[in-house]
Amino acid sequence: MDSLPIGDYALLSDCHSAALVSRGGSVDWLCCPRFDAPAVFARLLDPAAGHFAIAPAGDFGTSRAYADQTMALETTFTTATGTVVLTDAMAVGRNERGHALGTGSPGVLLRRLVCTSGEMEIELSYAPRPEYGLIHPILEAVPGGLSARGGSVRLLLSAPAEFRVDGGTATARLQVTAGQSAGFALAHGQAWEPPLHAWDSETIAARLADTLAGWRSWSAIHQAYEGPWRELVHQSGRVLQALTFAPTGAIVAAPTTSLPETVGGERNWDYRYTWVRDASLTMEALWVAACPDEANKFFGFLAEAAASQLQRGKDLQIMFGVGGERDLSERELPHLAGWRASRPVRVGNGAWTQRQLDVYGELLGAAQRLVQQLGDLDPVTQRFLAAAADTAASRWTEKDQGIWEIRGEPRDFLYSKLMCWAALDRAIDLAPQLGAERQVTGWAAARDEIRAAILEHGWSDKAGAFTQAFGADDLDASNLMLAITGFLPGDDPRMKATIDATAARLTDERGLVYRYLAHDGLAGDEGTFLLCTFWLAHAQALAGELDEATATFNRAVAAINDVGLLAEEVDAASGEMIGNFPQAFSHIGLVNAAWAISQAQERAARRDAVPLAGPSEAREGQGY
Repeated sequence: MDSLPIGDYALLSDCHSAALVSRGGSVDWLCCPRFDAPAVFARLLDPAAGHFAIAPAGDFGTSRAYADQTMALETTFTTATGTVVLTDAMAVGRNERGHALGTGSPGVLLRRLVCTSGEMEIELSYAPRPEYGLIHPILEAVPGGLSARGGSVRLLLSAPAEFRVDGGTATARLQVTAGQSAGFALAHGQAWEPPLHAWDSETIAARLADTLAGWRSWSAIHQAYEGPWRELVHQSGRVLQALTFAPTGAIVAAPTTSLPETVGGERNWDYRYTWVRDASLTMEALWVAACPDEANKFFGFLAEAAASQLQRGKDLQIMFGVGGERDLSERELPHLAGWRASRPVRVGNGAWTQRQLDVYGELLGAAQRLVQQLGDLDPVTQRFLAAAADTAASRWTEKDQGIWEIRGEPRDFLYSKLMCWAALDRAIDLAPQLGAERQVTGWAAARDEIRAAILEHGWSDKAGAFTQAFGADDLDASNLMLAITGFLPGDDPRMKATIDATAARLTDERGLVYRYLAHDGLAGDEGTFLLCTFWLAHAQALAGELDEATATFNRAVAAINDVGLLAEEVDAASGEMIGNFPQAFSHIGLVNAAWAISQAQERAARRDAVPLAGPSEAREGQGY
């Protein structure tokens, strides 16, 4: 079987773990009981690594959409003889509503068929392959379904069908007619835990209805954005919530590993962890898309995960496991062929040991944006955030690997300096909440030093723009954040020159933006980066270039798949989405750019109504 396009998949989540289901009804990726657990189904990365498919026998047509305000997927299959709707979801805990969504998820995949007209024969194929395909379990019929035993994992598939078992694969056929339904539930457990029990069809239907009600209750109290691209923003908010590990408040960068940045290449990384940067930016995007009243949980998680790192004079680790783990050592899985032969397949991520000084800025930026939701901070979180500002003040002059995690020699990356500036700028505003008023004078002095250094060393006359690193001439899309952070007004001539240079020299034929084009020490090229394209739209909006911003935004969202999901990048040659999927960064960019354009439209409308509006508008809407 050839690898399906990445955009062919849809995400299911219970805010503990995730599954990806194809347009044709096959679950080709499932990790339980956590996002970063070994996959039970991994056909996404190798045709022999496991799947659970439900689809009509013979030829059929497909359409699909998420059920209104939920992350439950409804796939409609149509054949010459009838129509069937398949609803897929990861079950959340019974009666979990609103802020509690996902806190007690049972680790069960729900799948329910309803024949809405005519009749149809359904084919089932169930091939669990725990530990990324290494285990071919023993399958046995049990009352109400099928058990799978092998290694440390136990699985129980509740199903109203008689399966034929051939080795580690089970198949069945099911005939349904109008009005009939069939429910399936796949439960996951450990070998040493009590036996799993099958769910009957009524229980499956009830738990599916309860899961939909849970997601709708979350959406109802969290999602109030009413600006341009409302549905895309709301969907992105639900996706970002779906990437949240509810027990701790951690947020993964993506639910997959090793979907490549270059088809057939080696740029294949595991994103199932919590980057301080990505997660902080996610919290800010949720401020627009979903009102993150659970912000305290996230900052508390980071404070505990980091523990005394900063107070002991260490760098803040840039990423953690969703449970707060620190050792994320990278290894390869040589038995997996990789998506379209993109190898190696990796688990873990070696970037956990890198120095990336920008993380202090994203962290404190999120705290400032969410100060209303945070309320009174506990002493541990206060000390953690104040120590992050102190570290930015003392280490901003040092070299690092930068936002793009360059696997080469450390450099003076402009973005890292900028985000140290942002860390101090935000910490000064937050000083009363941090109990750190006495530190403001030192923070302000360091902030001013960073600003002077960026203006002196970050600009290149040769490039006619701010550049990737001090003393360099290479462009980098992260410099668009000079406007987005408020370091410079969007219409500053140097900023406009950088925006124009990015649009002219760092884009492909579709107008999508590359992160950078400078050699980074890895073989092969990569696709255009959707976050960077949204950054360009955001910066153009801040520069008052509303038509350009809207056009850039629309070019970026043209990549979105039929259920509103974005990967990390777009392949310049084919236009296909590539990279891990769905990617939090891309949805963060969508939300923030839509918000920036809506704010710019409002400012323009006020200027038209009151031509002599004062200068107080200059920084309005420029926070990030």
